[in-house]
Amino acid sequence: MEKKEVMELKRRLKKETRTITKLAGCYVNASKEKVCTFTEDFLNLEEEEFFKYLEIANKALSGTVGNNLIQLTFPNDEELEGGAQSSLMGLKKSKLEIPEINDAFFDSVIKNYDFVGNYLILVFYDVYDVPTKTTDNMKLDESEEVYEYILCAVCPVKLTKAALGYREEENRIAPRIRDWAVDAPESGFLFPAFTDRSSDIHNVMMYTKNTKDPHKEFWENGLGCESKFTSTEKKNAFEHMIVNFVGPENEDLQDIIADVNQNISDFITNEKEIHGEKEPVVLTTKDVEEILTDAGLSEQKAEHIAKTYDDFFKEDEVPLADEVLDTKVIKNNEIRQEKNALKEQVITLTQKLEQAGVMNEDGKNVDIVLRVSEEKAKEITTSVVDGQKCILIPVEEDEYATVNGEVKEM
Repeated sequence: MEKKEVMELKRRLKKETRTITKLAGCYVNASKEKVCTFTEDFLNLEEEEFFKYLEIANKALSGTVGNNLIQLTFPNDEELEGGAQSSLMGLKKSKLEIPEINDAFFDSVIKNYDFVGNYLILVFYDVYDVPTKTTDNMKLDESEEVYEYILCAVCPVKLTKAALGYREEENRIAPRIRDWAVDAPESGFLFPAFTDRSSDIHNVMMYTKNTKDPHKEFWENGLGCESKFTSTEKKNAFEHMIVNFVGPENEDLQDIIADVNQNISDFITNEKEIHGEKEPVVLTTKDVEEILTDAGLSEQKAEHIAKTYDDFFKEDEVPLADEVLDTKVIKNNEIRQEKNALKEQVITLTQKLEQAGVMNEDGKNVDIVLRVSEEKAKEITTSVVDGQKCILIPVEEDEYATVNGEVKEM
């Protein structure tokens, strides 16, 4: 599934366009015991409930494809009778109307979902008449396919915070009664996947809120799928490889990481100029080695890191360059470069002031009146350099300053 398929489904999860007919749920306590189970006709829910559940369904399809949303493939044996995929097919076909099938699914989640605390399992059943689209993506009225699917969301249930509140019946301020509130989903999945706008029973689209540490035990044991790395995991793994070989105590570590990320960014730009914006840029082992050596690492270290990179990522898990690029590092590097440029400007300006005799020998402040054009005056800015607030003034050669009443050429 790509972003456009996810967005097509999400656009339907609104009051005006919703077609969800059934909702099944199971509330589980910290001892992994079922507190309650329920099945509801979705369209008959009270308005407040309706919108809250719809919000949860939306969250289970949110985030970035490849990071929050990961498509996994069922092994062949899981599609046989008794396998995870076969069980999900039965759940879908039942339309959540058979309590025994719902309970069997809830039992599977409870057994394989590693979570400390209370949580709520929700399953939505929906049918979507997929409209035909022309080559220019214009929708036609007739249906191309009926896409029948279930959407699962696993939501933590947390005790509300202690607080004071107004008790109307007692007409006084008193401690609020704490209760258990359903939070946004932490995990979930869509089955079947909606690949190329069509039902794909061989794949499931997993959702994770925490991209650093997703519930892979559920992916692997609950659904029987071989898990994949999220983009966050790939980025963190790559950075750890660099840190391990360069050394966490190396004083140049942050500069090296900044240079590596800048090289990756330049690599992406160059590849897109050659192959086009829509073409994904894969970061091969050879590319990694070149990027590292260009960042100043020795050939030996670059080779070792590239070898670790090759061993860590399987052939079908080789990251896209965008996935290992740390945009925060790039932004911080730009700020660092701007600060360095400002420092150089201040040094240059100081030298000019010294040459013009503007600065006292003892370094004390003097009265300075600058005469600059109205146009240049608009460009005067301030910035903090080395902890001091400085005025940055662009000047031309024919502009001047008055220092203690004496005219000085700039």
